[in-house]
Order: sequence, then structure tokens, then C-alpha cells
Amino acid sequence: MTLPREIASTDILRGVEAAASKQTGDARAIATIPEPTGAPEELLPRRRPAQERSRRKFEAILAAARELLVEVGFESFTCEEVAQRAAVPIGTLYQFFANKYVIVCELDRHDLVAVQRELAAFAEEVPALQWQQLLDRFLDHLANLWLHDPSRRAVWHAVQSTPATRATAVIYERTLAQQAAKVIAPLVPTASPEYIQKIAEVCVHMVYSMLNFAVRDGQSHPEAIIELKRMLNAYLKATEREIRHRSRR
Repeated sequence: MTLPREIASTDILRGVEAAASKQTGDARAIATIPEPTGAPEELLPRRRPAQERSRRKFEAILAAARELLVEVGFESFTCEEVAQRAAVPIGTLYQFFANKYVIVCELDRHDLVAVQRELAAFAEEVPALQWQQLLDRFLDHLANLWLHDPSRRAVWHAVQSTPATRATAVIYERTLAQQAAKVIAPLVPTASPEYIQKIAEVCVHMVYSMLNFAVRDGQSHPEAIIELKRMLNAYLKATEREIRHRSRR
């Protein structure tokens, strides 16, 4: 497989490796992403600024990148254009980001944090007898976010573009699943923690895939969300029944 020219650069690869080695607790201030032993390293910014002036530049770069990604897609997305739109020198951009792959992973991380907040709010209402209605309401809320913010789908597609970005997206998805597992656990109290985590990972992957399917060109968004609710509810009900059946043996 031929890697994209930007990733194939030895200097850039060294920059990514150096960035990973220099991360501190502050570098993960936005969201804590635990990485299991043996998992690939995340594509992380070289640094996250502490001073207000630098933070404004950092956020301007990300805002410009998100806007550009929606307009031109990932193939035509360049660091030079992002820097121009953010009104910062290209050297400033490279102080923070080794390449465009790191930029889209950082955008994906920001989107993850937003969903984590929504899931935390949902978790406060579970367990409850009406958990299916609560789940439907939660999915409606997420679906509206995806429908009215086209950058979410653009970022999701961008991080699927290379093995390195996909590996980082998997780490983030697993983190969200760990949080979802805490919500699911009261619904299946006799299941092992490992099995609950697996259920959560399936649910998270299903939701992300269907949300992006729901906003593709020409897709009927409401109908796709109805199908997502049907699939997720059916999966959780079937899993709950199976676990109860096992516990009676």
C-alpha cells in the first residue's frame, strides 16, 4: 500500500513520534483517552497551548480546518489553506500540528468530547423503567446534531482515510464505549464487565455508522434514525433476554 505523500515524509513521521512522546496531562485536558497496552498511539498535536494568545490561534486553526473540510473534502484539504483561512503563518500551524491527519484527529476528539457530555447527561436518567424512551430521546438529540452540523460527518469520513487516523478514531470510540458501558451496566446487572464493554462497543459503532449514513446525500434522515432506534432497541432487548436466560441456568 502506498501511503499518502504527507504521511510518507520521514520528517513528518518523526514529528508525530516526537509529539506522542512529549504529551503531558495538559495535552489531554479536553478528554481523557486511556490507551490499552499494545494499542497504536494516537495522532496528537505537537503541543496544546497554555497561553491565551496561543489558544486563540490553536482554536482558529481548528475552526478554519472544520470549515474547509466541509467545503472541499479531505482529499483537497491542505495545511496551507487552513493556515491562510485562520490568518496564521504556516509555521505557526506546524508548531501545533505535524500534518493534516493530526488536525482531523483533533477535530474528531473535540466531537467525541461533545458526545461524552451528552451521554453523561443521559446517564443521570438511567436506569429507569422507561429506558427505551430515554434512549430514543437521546438518539433524536444526537441525530439533530449530525443533521445540523455537516462537519461531524466530514470529520468522521476524514478519520477513516488512513490506517493511522482510523487507529486514533478507534481509541476515541473505545473511550466513548467505556462511558456507555456504565450506562448499560444497570440494565444487565448479571453480565460480566468484559461483556458489557463489548455490548457498549457494538452500540457505539452502530450509532456512529448509522448517524453518518443518515446524513449522506439523498438519504431520508428521519427514516434512517427510525431504523437506528429499531436496531439498537432490538439488540439491547435481545441481549438483555439472553443474559437473563444464562443467569437462570
